This record gives sequence, C-alpha cells and structure tokens, in this order.
Amino acid sequence: MLLVRIRNLRSLCGRQFSDQPEQQQKQRQKQRRKPRPSATGASEGPWMIPLIKSCSSEAQLRQLHARILLSAAGRDPAVTAAFLSRAAVKPSENLLGYLRLVFEGIPRPYTPHFNAMIRSYSQSSSPEEAFSLFRDMRRRGVRANPASFSFVLKACNRLRHLAGGKQLHGAIVRNGHQPDSLLLTSLMDVYASCGSTLDAELTFDEMTHRDVVAWNVLISCYAHNGRSKDALLLFDLMQGPRYAMEPDEVTCLLLLQACAHLGALQLGERLHGYIEERGYGGAARLRHSLVAMYSKCGSVEKALAVFRETPEKNVVAWSAIISGLAMNGRGRDALEMFSEMQRDGVAADEQTLTGVLSACSHCGLVDEGLRLFRSMEEEHGLTPNLHHYGCVVDLMGRAGMLDRAYGLIVKSTGFKPDATLWRTLLGACRIHRHAQLGERVVLHLVELKAQEAGDLVLLLNMYADAGDWEKVAELRRLMKDRGIQTQPGCSTIESGGKVHEFVADDGDHPRKEEIYQTLEEIGKQLKMAGYMPTVVAELHQSGEEEKAVALSFHSEKLAISFGVLSTPPGATIRVAKNLRTCADCHAFAMAVSAVYNRKIIIRDRSRFHHFREGRCSCNDYW
Repeated sequence: MLLVRIRNLRSLCGRQFSDQPEQQQKQRQKQRRKPRPSATGASEGPWMIPLIKSCSSEAQLRQLHARILLSAAGRDPAVTAAFLSRAAVKPSENLLGYLRLVFEGIPRPYTPHFNAMIRSYSQSSSPEEAFSLFRDMRRRGVRANPASFSFVLKACNRLRHLAGGKQLHGAIVRNGHQPDSLLLTSLMDVYASCGSTLDAELTFDEMTHRDVVAWNVLISCYAHNGRSKDALLLFDLMQGPRYAMEPDEVTCLLLLQACAHLGALQLGERLHGYIEERGYGGAARLRHSLVAMYSKCGSVEKALAVFRETPEKNVVAWSAIISGLAMNGRGRDALEMFSEMQRDGVAADEQTLTGVLSACSHCGLVDEGLRLFRSMEEEHGLTPNLHHYGCVVDLMGRAGMLDRAYGLIVKSTGFKPDATLWRTLLGACRIHRHAQLGERVVLHLVELKAQEAGDLVLLLNMYADAGDWEKVAELRRLMKDRGIQTQPGCSTIESGGKVHEFVADDGDHPRKEEIYQTLEEIGKQLKMAGYMPTVVAELHQSGEEEKAVALSFHSEKLAISFGVLSTPPGATIRVAKNLRTCADCHAFAMAVSAVYNRKIIIRDRSRFHHFREGRCSCNDYW
C-alpha cells in the first residue's frame, strides 16, 4: 500500500508541474541542466579554509585532509597552505611525518608551504631539518619572506648555531628585511643564546625601531653571559630622554636576576620601588624573584617581608624563602618554615626539598638531613634526584663522613653520577685535607671528561695543605703543559648606586691609590688587634712573610677596603665573590667586623657569610 501511495504522489506532482506555463517550465529545465556545486568540487576551497583554521585536534585535521584529497580542493594551493599552516602550530612527531608526505605531494610549493614546514621542524626534535628546507626553498627560487627567516631563526636558536645565525643575518640584509624589528629581535636572541654579546649589540644598533622586547633581549644577553653590571646600566639608559622606553614586567624580572647575581641591593631596592609604582607588584613571578634577590643580597629580613606580604603563597614562593634562609646560614629557620608550609597544606616539590637539605648541610644538621632524605619517597612521593644526592654528599662531606659520601655516590641508582656530584665531594676533601680521596675523585672527573681548572686548584690546595710541594709543582707543570687556565677571583661591591668590580692585585680602579692606602691602614689596625694571616691559604712554596704579602691583595680584601673607604661608619659592607672565599679572607673579614664595628656580608660561590662583632654566621662550618 505504501508503494502505491508514493507512486500516486509522484504522479500528482508530475501533473502539477506539467500544468505550469511553458516558459516557466523551460526555465526550470534549464536550471536543472546547470551544474550544481559538487560535494567534491574545487568550489569547496573558499569555505574549507575557515573550517581548516577552526580545527582543534590532530584527528579533525586528518579527517578534513581526507575530504580535501577527495575533492578538487586538494589542487588549490591556498587550501594546502592553510592546512599545513594550521597543522604546523604544534605538531606531534607522528603528525610531522604526515605533513612531510603532504608537502612532498605538492607539485609546486610556494612560500607559505615552505614556511609551514620550516615552522613545524623548528619546534620538533629535528630543528636541523628546518635549515635543510630553507636551503631547498632558496635553491628552488622560492622567495623567503620575514616569516621564513623568523622560523628558521627559531631553529637556529635551539641549535645554538652561531655560524647559521650569521649566515641568516647576511641574507636578511640582502633581502632588505632590516627594517623588520621583530625579525632583528629574533636574530639578537640567537646571538644571545650563543653567547655572542658583541653581535647582539651590533644587531641592536642596526634596528631603526627598538621596542621593549628588543631591550629585554639585550638585557637577557648581558645577564646570562656574565655582564650583569651592563644589564643594570641599561635600566637607566632605556628610561633616559634619548629612548624614553618604559621597562615592563619582563625587564624587571631580568634585572632582578642581575641584581641577585651581583649582590646589588641598592639597585634591587630601587627596582622594587619601580615595580610597586607601576603596579607590577601583584605578579607572582616578580614576587618570587624579589624574595630570591633579597636573599642573594644577604637581606634576609626584607626577603621575609616580601614573602609574608605575598597574598597567595604557592610552592614556588615557599621554596624561594626556604632556599634563601638556607644560603644565609639560617638552617633552623628554614626547617621551621618548611614545617609551616606543611601545616598550610602546600605539598613540597623537588626544589623545596633541595632547599631544606641545603639548609641541613650548611648548618651541620646531619641527622635531620639524612632522615629527610630517607623519607622523601614515603612521605613526599618524590624520588631523590642528582640535586638531592648532591646536598646529602655535601652534608656528609662537611661533617667529615667522606667515605660514606663516596659510597653513596658509587652506589647511587637510577642515574649516573655527574661532575657536580663529584666536585661536591672534592670540595669536602679540600675542607678535611684528604688528598688521597681527592685524587680518586679527580680521576672520576677525568673519566667523565669533565675536569676543569677549578678541580685541579682544589687538589693543589690539598697538596699545599699537606706540605707536599713536589706534587704541587708537578700538578702546576701538568696544568701549564695542557694550557689549563684558572678562573680569576672577582669580587663586586655596590656603592653610590654603582657596582664596582675587583680582581686580585687590581690596578684599574680609578681610586686605586686610596684603596691600597686604606687596605694598608686596615692591616695595621688588625695586626694590633691580634690578626695574623692564614698563610696555609697561599699555594706557593715561600716564606711566611712572602705568603702573607701574596694574600694581602685578594679581591674580597680590596672590595672590603673600598667599602670602608666609600661608606659611612657603621654601614653594612656587602661583597659578592665568584669563587669560594679563602680561609685568610674569612679571618680578615671577621677581624674587620670587630675592629671597625661593621657588619660585613660576603656571598661566595656556595653560601653567605654574615660577619658581626668578630663572629661569622657559619660558625666556621663551611
């Protein structure tokens, strides 16, 4: 019955159409003969591109590509370029291989096709493929635009490829893209990551328009390549009348790191004021950096004040203050802060426990440190990593448990001991004058091909302490034959808003004559107070008097003398040194703090020493 009704309905419809005027019926027949847009035709291109851009997953992209392949749209360069560009945003390794097949199936790829693939590879585990595609692009005569250079520069940055960066720089100039400030900023970033500050500076000077991002890249370049002092100078320069550029949150973050590196408290306080004035004070990253900056400048109370004023204290904030207390010799306070963190219900992470273990190490809290280390997995769900092992080796080493520390390294599971771990033990061997174990540790460093001049200097110290001058001479000859250069000691001190640098026997400071006169006067005052040079810190075999003279002009002593000369009586003297302070400079600072009634804070490579009234916060446990 249903089929009969359908036939009758069709018959009725046919009669209705046939009753229409003849002209109208012809027009309808003509329309029926006119080709309609095919579901698989080239006309899909214009509306398919927005659909491609709206894809939110790889699965959707693959499904849409199947539709493209079935249609004539697959021959539309705009559609294939849109597909590759959308897929290139953040492709997985599997999708990247798929995209390469799609790309190779395009008869005549043009600039957007190449750009999409170069971008994909620049983010992948094979950034060198971006260079290969860029060269292929140029060989085929396809013109590179600023986006092409931008993507290949990203690959260059990831590979730390300085020569490639310079070649791209030349191509950018030849192609007339120098006015593109974003492109030159990317180029600066390559030079910065490769440690070529001069090339970064020259590129910065070439720019016709410098935005705050360009300034930030140059500041970052200075800060991460040992020129923190120059990074701080840019803060004033960029705000000056010539450039009138306002630093942003990133600028402040980078400059706080530079202040922390140099121990430049005055500049750090000035930055803190700027941050509050501009309304950046609520940014969590900046608050964490302020805590770290004050801690690394030895101003623990100000670090605590910033931490207490932080509205939402996450694990990063807690870790920053715990680490700050630890490095300033306040181990008990660090442990109490850790307990407070647990009471607040904030779960510790790996960085937190590194800070707590470091606090135990610096303050000789052996039992507490070992208990925490053993309970990491059970109580905190964290597997100890190299940093945690390093803290425990340091803890045991400082306490004289050298054989146990050596056994811990040798028996460590889950990872291979690295050079830092062995150097930590080597430092402990130096403290306890265990030259025999020190020799074994150096051999491990040689096996890792990680031996540095500082390692041999520590071994030299051990031989000198033992009075084995024959081995000292032999090791010196070895270092000379291999061309091993030791890192010179450098100390910095801030005065009058400027950072002053000193090296041993420094003769370059504009006030050198006054500084040496002050140092001589300090020496006389300390001698009357009973100070005697710790000549064991001198590595040359000579008489006591000659050794004392050699020790007199270490960089931190010059910095302290400059502090006495350039600051009012009673003012705190803050010094930062790139190496571990020697025993004599430690005794010297302790004596100056008593005789001149000064608080002296020295931050060396491993920790802070707060000297006051002839005592040090380390209690000679360093």
